[in-house]
Amino acid sequence: MKAFYLFLTLAAGAPAVRSAAAAPSMPAPVPAVPGDAIPDSRPAVADRLFRSEAVERCIERVSADIADPMLRRMFVQCLPNTLDTTVHPGRTADGDDDTFVVTGDITAMWLRDSGAQVWPYLRFAAEDDSLRHLIGGVLRRQFRSLVLDPYANAFLADTASTATPWAKDYTEMKPGVFERKYELDCLCYPLRLAYGYWKATGETAVFDDLWLSAVEAVLRTMREQQRKAGPKTTYNFQRTTHAMHDTMSNYGYGHPAAPVGLIASGFRPSDDCCLLPYLVPANFMAVSSLRQTAELLDAVNRRADLARECRALAAEVQAALDRYATVEHPKYGRVYAYEVDGFGGAILMDDANVPSLLALPYISDVPVSDPVYQNTRRLVWSEDNPYFFRGSAGEGIGGPHVGYDYVWPMSIIMRAMTATDTAEVADCLDQLKKTTGGTGFIHESFHKDNDAKFTRAWFAWANTLFGELILKLHDEGYPL
Repeated sequence: MKAFYLFLTLAAGAPAVRSAAAAPSMPAPVPAVPGDAIPDSRPAVADRLFRSEAVERCIERVSADIADPMLRRMFVQCLPNTLDTTVHPGRTADGDDDTFVVTGDITAMWLRDSGAQVWPYLRFAAEDDSLRHLIGGVLRRQFRSLVLDPYANAFLADTASTATPWAKDYTEMKPGVFERKYELDCLCYPLRLAYGYWKATGETAVFDDLWLSAVEAVLRTMREQQRKAGPKTTYNFQRTTHAMHDTMSNYGYGHPAAPVGLIASGFRPSDDCCLLPYLVPANFMAVSSLRQTAELLDAVNRRADLARECRALAAEVQAALDRYATVEHPKYGRVYAYEVDGFGGAILMDDANVPSLLALPYISDVPVSDPVYQNTRRLVWSEDNPYFFRGSAGEGIGGPHVGYDYVWPMSIIMRAMTATDTAEVADCLDQLKKTTGGTGFIHESFHKDNDAKFTRAWFAWANTLFGELILKLHDEGYPL
């Protein structure tokens, strides 16, 4: 039987910039109110950053089918939140589309967040030319960012700027980089968005030499982070901080990892450091994203060489996942570990941020019916997951990023996204309605016993993801 460690929080808090935006607000509890009693909090039409006629028509059509006033209010203001408040479309000096996307109350562009924020709008891009250009601009900005520094997770609007609070991190900071926490999923989200964009629109102009350079940068980074040449790669990271999850051990190189074919990640999608280097959900996402990229390269670019490299790496990672990513749990049977090191060590938990174990069917090729996934799903949505919290306000998965007792609604959304039982979906929707702190928006997290104690009043990824959930349920005929 493989050895495993149960991860417990050793330090709470968040990075300085994140904590400024994410420090829990502590107003008095707000009684639950019906949706029609919550004022419309969408920006005034004149203040919205971008308007898509296709999205607006969808909002009008779907909201007319939502009987629950709270769900209707939340859908109307959450689905367009990314477009209303976070997108900054423009043009490069060469005349190409260029879209910078902030996360909300942090004015930087994360490769992960930006890819996830515009993802639900792909379904409208074929019928809305302006939206197609906007998303194409997001892709071009992501491609340039990957070429600039594939180890960076977040970027500044001004590619020549060094105005970041993380300028003194012990790593190779470059102009245009906001933060240089290497996160494997940040290499995957642009690939996922690129494939989705191609499938949704048929548009190929964006897949030019810049795209090919981005793919090459991703492949080079993934190969290096298989650590076959040893643990000391070209990337290391340290930060002067009070929070241990904000920096990497072993002088910035992280925990040792056996070179078994998996791809190491310095940090989780929460921006918290990995304890063991091989983040299992991110590796599953990498397999899916590499396969999709290979298909695109074959069909659009006629680059059989790059496509073969993508497929070969995907096959190698999948084989390693089959061998090293599971643990026999005494209560749940065979489950996926959250992190492994290739030596036999594993961490049994889940974090709310996506990719997560709970979100595997949403973000990878793992089917909902996979028995190992189902076992894992039962484990992570229970108090046998050290980051599962249950209280009088709600229940769900959190993480060390905001510490004990804070549930992330993103986990509740992912539970509904991957549910096969209508009662489970109903429970998730009920919790989402009751945990907005009286705002009608989805927050980063809320206190398990008081949803008025929440973090990040403006978190566009979570808002838009909720809108995506409602669209999915509406498509499936679920009564709302």
